[in-house]
Amino acid sequence: MRRRSGWARLSWAPCPGRRSPVARGSKLRRVAATRQEQRTGQGRIGLKEAISIGIGGMVGGGIFAVLGLAVSLAKGGTPVAFLIAGCIALITSYSYVKLSLAYPDSGGTVRFIDQGFGTTVFSGAINNLLWVSYIIMLSLYASAFGSYAPNLLSITGDRSFDFHIYATAIIVLATVINYYSIAVVGRIESYAVIIKLVILLGFVGIGVYGLFSDPNVGQLAFDQWESPLKLFAGAMVIFVAYEGFELIANAAPDIVSPQRNIPRAYYGAVIFVMLLYIVIAIVTVGSLAFDRVAKAQDYVLAEAARPVLGQVGFTIITIAALISTFSAINASLLGGSRVNNEIAEDDELPKHFTARLWGQPIGLLITAVATVIVVNAFGLESISTAGSIGFIGIFGIVNIVGVKLHRAIGARRAIPLSGAILCFIALAVLVHQEVTDDLTGVLLSAGIIGACFAMEWGYKRSEGARENG
Repeated sequence: MRRRSGWARLSWAPCPGRRSPVARGSKLRRVAATRQEQRTGQGRIGLKEAISIGIGGMVGGGIFAVLGLAVSLAKGGTPVAFLIAGCIALITSYSYVKLSLAYPDSGGTVRFIDQGFGTTVFSGAINNLLWVSYIIMLSLYASAFGSYAPNLLSITGDRSFDFHIYATAIIVLATVINYYSIAVVGRIESYAVIIKLVILLGFVGIGVYGLFSDPNVGQLAFDQWESPLKLFAGAMVIFVAYEGFELIANAAPDIVSPQRNIPRAYYGAVIFVMLLYIVIAIVTVGSLAFDRVAKAQDYVLAEAARPVLGQVGFTIITIAALISTFSAINASLLGGSRVNNEIAEDDELPKHFTARLWGQPIGLLITAVATVIVVNAFGLESISTAGSIGFIGIFGIVNIVGVKLHRAIGARRAIPLSGAILCFIALAVLVHQEVTDDLTGVLLSAGIIGACFAMEWGYKRSEGARENG
């Protein structure tokens, strides 16, 4: 199965017609052609572009949404929480490197799962979970937009009501843009990546300088850290801020000199973002008293700019957050709709999902409506918990694929095995902690996973009955 997402969010060709799920010959020819292209050096994506795909996927709206949540959970240990989450992402990226080299395909994660488990109810359910995880991430980005926007313009004077207006409006606007022009989505994303990195790196540089005279720097001391269990659980809640590195897999067929550049792209992107997040966390914890973090939890990165840059810094970071989350919503909305369409074309969703509306897959509208419902019905922590549970589980499964296929892909079995173990330990710790702290998020996650498996089982059973009848 092919999934068009990640870098391909920016420049999709029209979706092909419905394919028979057993007609794999053309796909094998495409893969063979891709490998020939790679051997002859005709790929279109260099190392810098590949690293940018990973960085852009990770440094989207996630850091703006979850930073305040991270500080509230880990306190002075927030930088360590980002380090823990980053290490799990880095270990998992090893499996992605080996699988991307062995099976270069624009389907990325979905191709790897199909390769490891075949076309089964299990793989179909996980593919559907990936689509739903897009909806969760969209809700996270919309939540961040709705939290930051009232800082620039309050519509009603009631911050809570303004949140719902902005979060809903930005999804509607992004949906309209996606229906209007995919090219516009690509241009927005290209400019946004540059703007947000320039602003964040500037914030980091000035913020580190400001720490030398800030009285709150003592909050980074060891005695200000939360317990190891809560620290680890906090790291897993914010894991969604790292999920975007998997988008490099979607670009793998077009990366030049893949044997050299694919590993460098994955490891370079994850390590860069991990260091960026850790320094941002250090600046935030060292600049703002915990009570101020609690009051500004949903827009804490902007608040962290005040001590050194004043209101100007607050406004600049707010604008960066709005640009970043808006571009992430645009790209993820189109990506989610394409995932939905491709899953349906591979007969893992009813064929009705292959229908088109105004030139785009019907999944675009379905994804948008589902996002509006989730962002207005659930809080930030519940959304973040659900997103982290989804992606940690998916990454754990990709690591299992790495273990199963380690000989075929030339991997050292111990590394994907350790990645799988870490992912599932992380999942268990997260669920254990959040049952107490955020039962709603755990129930939302359980409901989503259960629904994905039940829907896939029911669909495959009905299809089998129809064929036998």
